[in-house]
Amino acid sequence: MTDQRLVDALERIAAALERRAPPSASSADLDAADAFVWHADAARLAPVPRVNRVDIGLLRGVDRQRDILLDNTSRFAEGFPANNALLWGARGMGKSSLVKSVHAAVNARRTGALALVEIHREDIPTLPQLLSILRGSARRFVLFCDDLSFEQEDAAYKSLKAVLEGGVEGRPDNVVFYATSNRRHLMQRDMIENERATAIHPGEAIEEKVSLSDRFGLWLGFHVCDQDTFFAMIDGYAAALGLDVAPERLRAEAVEWSVTRGARSGRVAWQFIQDLAGRLGRRIG
Repeated sequence: MTDQRLVDALERIAAALERRAPPSASSADLDAADAFVWHADAARLAPVPRVNRVDIGLLRGVDRQRDILLDNTSRFAEGFPANNALLWGARGMGKSSLVKSVHAAVNARRTGALALVEIHREDIPTLPQLLSILRGSARRFVLFCDDLSFEQEDAAYKSLKAVLEGGVEGRPDNVVFYATSNRRHLMQRDMIENERATAIHPGEAIEEKVSLSDRFGLWLGFHVCDQDTFFAMIDGYAAALGLDVAPERLRAEAVEWSVTRGARSGRVAWQFIQDLAGRLGRRIG
């Protein structure tokens, strides 16, 4: 092959690789919205015009968690140090709703101060790529992963550990990471027990697994609500939406609804309210 033919071949290869490379997100893209979804396959941040959330004033039974997370997020929005947060516990008790509501509440005080970026659990290994995009921005970001957990033989948690605290670059100053999970340590119990049974040094193996949750400075627990809290949720939703129903009927139907679902939670309360609003011919949102 002559030198010129070699040069031509290399140029064609370079052009083909450039066409296959995903487009990078520009700083202008990061001002396009207050919320984004990270699409790892295209290395793209897709703006979210309207976030699916409830007003922070409608959340009941999580007052302490709300105040702590709101304070942490407000300090971060003002440019002060803040912690990564793990919201763990019972299903349907408002973990993800609280993250989205706190983001909205902070931006209501300081317009555009924070951008919420949702990353899916399966895209955790691409976190370094996402952080390289966000690192150079003047804006501040809350990375949000809903329902985060790891299964047997899943090594993605090591990527997350390195990104949160342990990497050479570390977490950018303009980024915090919020995650929700039903598991306090993000691992199945049998996954941890298996490490204990098979490892040469069981204590060290367990320490590696459990240390992931230690990377979160805030642990906020969410627990199954009692009936009084469930009624407070129902009453709050009904009042906010203007549903004209006698209190006795409202609570009786709410109890029946919760019994058929076998649970009391914020999610169950909202599902009941949606059903009630539909029967009353009232629109929501």
